Amino acid sequence: MFTRRDFLSAGLAAPLAYAAGSFVPAWAQNAPNLGTPTLPSPGFRRMKLGEIEVISLIDGIARRPLGEEFVKNAPLAEVKALLASQGLATDYIDIPFTPFLVVGGGRRVLMDTGLGEFGGPTTGKLLENLRAAGVQPADIDTVLITHFHGDHINGLRTRAGELVFPNAKVMVPAAEYNFWMDDAKMAAAPEGMKGAFNNVRRVFATMPASTLQRFEAGTELAPGIRSVAAYGHTPGHTLFEVKSAGQTFMFIGDLTNVPALFARNPDWAVTFDMDAEAARKVRREVFARIVSSNAMVGGFHFPFPAFGRMAAAGQGYAFQPMA
Repeated sequence: MFTRRDFLSAGLAAPLAYAAGSFVPAWAQNAPNLGTPTLPSPGFRRMKLGEIEVISLIDGIARRPLGEEFVKNAPLAEVKALLASQGLATDYIDIPFTPFLVVGGGRRVLMDTGLGEFGGPTTGKLLENLRAAGVQPADIDTVLITHFHGDHINGLRTRAGELVFPNAKVMVPAAEYNFWMDDAKMAAAPEGMKGAFNNVRRVFATMPASTLQRFEAGTELAPGIRSVAAYGHTPGHTLFEVKSAGQTFMFIGDLTNVPALFARNPDWAVTFDMDAEAARKVRREVFARIVSSNAMVGGFHFPFPAFGRMAAAGQGYAFQPMA
C-alpha cells in the first residue's frame, strides 16, 4: 500500500497537481506566452485493420513549457538536443490527446475519452470530431479506459454530471479502480494529488453498476479486443490489443508520452509516471513486442493522426507515422 512517504519519494505531488477549482490537470492547459497549438482539420483519421476500422479522434492539444522536471532522469540540455535533432521546438512541448474508436461487427468501442468540458480552449474536441466521423455519442456501446488520469476519463461526464455516452458500458482496469478508489491511499496522498483522487470519485463513484465493469488484465473485452497489463505509468495502466483478419493494432495509452523523447529513449522517465522503473521496463517490453509483430500502434499523446509503426533506432525506438 502507498503511504504518504511513498507518494512524496516518487515525486507524485507535482505531476498530478490539479488546477484550482478544476478537474483538469494543471499541465493540460496552455501556457499563454508560448503561443497556441494548431489543431488538425479534420480532427479524425480512419485506418482499415483487416475487416474492421480504427479511427483516431483528437480531443485537442495542450502546450506546456519544457522544464527540468519534464524528464526526471535526463539533463534538460540533453532533452533539448534530442528535440532539436528532430526539428522540434525546444522551449515547449505540445501534448495531443487522442482517443481511438474501433468500428466493426456492429460494435463501436471507444478507447479513452479525453478532457471533455474540463480542459482549455484547445481541448474538448472529441465529440465534435466523433460527429464529423459520422458517429453520435449514443452510438458508442463500449468505452474502454486505459487509466484514471483526468485527460483520459473526464470526457465520460459533463460538468452537470450527465453521462456523455448514455448507452455505453464503461470498462476499467480493476487494478486501477482499486488504487484510486482506496480511501486509505487517498488519505496518504499529498495535497497535490487529492484532486486526482477526488476527480476519479466524481467520475466513477455514482456510476450505475449496470454501466461500470471492472476487468482483469488479459481479459478479452470485446470480440478481437484484449487488455494488456502495462503497469507503471499508473498502478493499473492497461493497453488494448485489437486483432482482425491477421492484423494487429495496439492502443498504448500513456506507455510513452512524447515519442520523440520516450520512445527514442525508453529509459527516460516522464514526470507523470507514478512508478518510473516499472514504466521503463514495460515500455521496453511492449515496444520490442510491437516491432517484432509489425503491429500498427496508436498513442494517446502521439502526434496526430497518432497512427504508425515502431522501428528500432539506436538504443530505443522511432515512431514512424502513417500518412
